[in-house]
Amino acid sequence: MAAKGKIEPRKLKGFWELMPNEQALFSDLLEKLEKVFKQNCFVPLDTPILEYSDVLLAKSGGDVDKEIYRFTKGDTDMCMRYDLTVPLARFVSMHQNELNFPFKRYQIGKVYRGERPQKGRFREFYQCDADIIGDGELSLVADAECVSLFEKCFKELELEVRIEVSNRKILSGYIEELNKSNKATEIFIILDKLDKIPLEDAKAELAELGLSNAEQEKIINLTKNTGKIEEIVKKLRNFCKNPTFQKGLDEFEELAQHLAAFDVKCVVGNLGIIRGHNYYTGTVFEGFLKDGKEAVGAGGRFENLCGYFSEKNMPGVGMSVGITRLFSILTQNGYFKENATDADVSIITFDDTLHAGLNLMTKLRDCGVRADCLYEAKTFKAKMKEANRRNAKYVLIVGEDEVRENLYTLKDMQTSQQEKLKFEDLVKKFTKNA
Repeated sequence: MAAKGKIEPRKLKGFWELMPNEQALFSDLLEKLEKVFKQNCFVPLDTPILEYSDVLLAKSGGDVDKEIYRFTKGDTDMCMRYDLTVPLARFVSMHQNELNFPFKRYQIGKVYRGERPQKGRFREFYQCDADIIGDGELSLVADAECVSLFEKCFKELELEVRIEVSNRKILSGYIEELNKSNKATEIFIILDKLDKIPLEDAKAELAELGLSNAEQEKIINLTKNTGKIEEIVKKLRNFCKNPTFQKGLDEFEELAQHLAAFDVKCVVGNLGIIRGHNYYTGTVFEGFLKDGKEAVGAGGRFENLCGYFSEKNMPGVGMSVGITRLFSILTQNGYFKENATDADVSIITFDDTLHAGLNLMTKLRDCGVRADCLYEAKTFKAKMKEANRRNAKYVLIVGEDEVRENLYTLKDMQTSQQEKLKFEDLVKKFTKNA
């Protein structure tokens, strides 16, 4: 409880805040992902957290609308972005005459959803997105490239991932065959939560939309098709002759061929992958850690998203790593073997050597060494404890003898071994280990 007259410090539930050591580990993950994006020729982009409501809500629908933070300031009706894809569509539509297509961009930023906070799920979280936008048309090679990029992100993190892929046209075609196209969005929402609600509840909801018992069974069984993409396609060729259904199978088969060319090995077909946003129109996928059941990222194709902002047809496909959720899972599972460190070396000085220590710290920093001088007036023992708390790899002792001889005592905090080194050798040691 806060003292009388003071405000109790607290934060909103579901909003993320890390301790410095955790933040350093998280930032390292972001740097690795950004490296992958750049290596694969995606360019950076940043968009505002706030968007006009009519822009952000142009094509959301379903449960997403209920989760959006929306408010007004004066006469302005605005929302906090719930993902990075709709702002991308707005940006591309505004700057279409200035961009090179296919436009390949990545963006790492926070998004906001007013859902119930729970383990691994937050109201404020980061997304790491990469998207490819076409001008008029976009080859299915782009779909495969995004799936491949997703796999590469996890390879960079030295994690094995399983990517489950589907094509929404397959289910859309069957819904057309049932003459329920006007209920497609509601049907997709129900199918998307089959693993979250009792089967009988799902059937009851489908019945309310006018599906017979037989139709309910068939569409639910359709979502249970998993395995090699080629085998799923072969199995379903005669299931339904609807043109959209068949086109979905054609695209699914073509995607498998492109994925083989990209040498993607961790993909499995799963028609139960729906994705909640109704702007997905073709390829959809979700990524899971090898033995995990909780998605740590996803993506898909959106043919018509920019159509809400532009007369020009600009199809796109993208992927997103749910880095906040992933970090939470990795932390719980002991992924991080070492604590992040504030400095490569903590410099310990005495009263008469403080300025010499500060000068040494400055020179080391100029050489690219992460050096920090513990300049508070504390005892040697207290400073050693401080270096331990900071997870310093080394301690550099700067006494009068060291200053006079330009020979400094370096202690390895892991092994407790000590050696005396000149400034030049210190630089070589730390730059070699960098």
